[in-house]
Amino acid sequence: MLIHWIWLATRPDLSDRQKIAVLEAFRDPEEVFYAEQNSYSDVSGLTQAGAEALADKNLTAAREILDACVDMDIGICTYHDGAYPARLKNIADPPIVLYYKGKLAGLDSSPVIGVVGTRKASVYGITTAKKMGYQIAKSGGILVSGLAEGIDGSAMSGALTAGGMVVGILGCGVDVVYPAMHRSLYRDTEKNGCLISEFPPKTPPYKWNFPKRNRLISGLSHGVLVVEAPHGSGSLITARQAADQGRDVFVVPGNIDVNTFQGSNALLRDGAIAVSCGWDVVSEYAALYPDKIRRAREESAYLDQPERVVPMVAEKPVKEKKNTLFHRKNDKKGIDKEEKKTYSNRQDILADLTPEEQALLKPLQNGEALVDDLIAQSGLPAGKVLSMLTILQIRGVVELLPGKRITLK
Repeated sequence: MLIHWIWLATRPDLSDRQKIAVLEAFRDPEEVFYAEQNSYSDVSGLTQAGAEALADKNLTAAREILDACVDMDIGICTYHDGAYPARLKNIADPPIVLYYKGKLAGLDSSPVIGVVGTRKASVYGITTAKKMGYQIAKSGGILVSGLAEGIDGSAMSGALTAGGMVVGILGCGVDVVYPAMHRSLYRDTEKNGCLISEFPPKTPPYKWNFPKRNRLISGLSHGVLVVEAPHGSGSLITARQAADQGRDVFVVPGNIDVNTFQGSNALLRDGAIAVSCGWDVVSEYAALYPDKIRRAREESAYLDQPERVVPMVAEKPVKEKKNTLFHRKNDKKGIDKEEKKTYSNRQDILADLTPEEQALLKPLQNGEALVDDLIAQSGLPAGKVLSMLTILQIRGVVELLPGKRITLK
């Protein structure tokens, strides 16, 4: 029952990872609720304080939250629901309950791009964020942001102008408008997509909620675009989380003499992907969503100029990039096609690897696979999988392909 999901989600002294561990040890939250306290000892990583929290069977607070959701027409999506976003399940600490307003469906059927940046943005940053949001939506992407003042709100406004689907991830309840100046933006986001929060209704925008919120922005996204961010910006936290989760990180290069671009420019030094238009971002996922992505003729057009649609360009020049902090794509260009490797050749390659590496690359015996699928099937943290793949690429064992695909080299 939903009330038991809310009860488990609101247990104090349990981290999100521990709540997932509890779900893995029991069939569902209702079974957790009726279990004896001594049965919680089998849950991996559960502390004594966590076990005591599970032993508290008071449903009063959970019932109040459920009643508030009914009164305010707030949807509840649990970790076991089919509508729960698949990519979000692949992060290390997904919330077991999402509260939402609007339409939650469709997040797994199109490229999802998170756009973040400083609240105290420059005029250039505001204009660029709006343009990038507009172009991402026009190219077929779903835009995700935190709806904060500055870059987030401007990117969302641009995407809405283009008629695209948008998602706002909040650090407060979905019924709480923060900042208050974005009331109309909240309304338009709900109408053209959805508002999502892991926090129950009526939760104020406490400052400690926003780092937790950031991991959902990156977790829902295929890639995260940083438009403008100074050193110490929360946007950089989102970028680091995106890298740890196996997501791509894109950056709009900024003026090196302007403080508000120093943090985002530093990401470029660490290996993030430099972009100058929305198509640069969305086209990275053309192989995953060929029927959803389209290229606008005038990528640098201002928002008041009409855009015409032309057939998608399948290939684009790829600049040499260094493999550092962020997961990178290293397309191999050549006139002659390589001879396709046989199954026995692939077995020989795997035989020289460690057992852990063999287990990770086993799905590649029959051909290429998506990096996200390897992460999901391995059961390992995304950061560790990407580190292993980077080392294997350097050793010449695997090759990264467009669309976050990978194959034995």
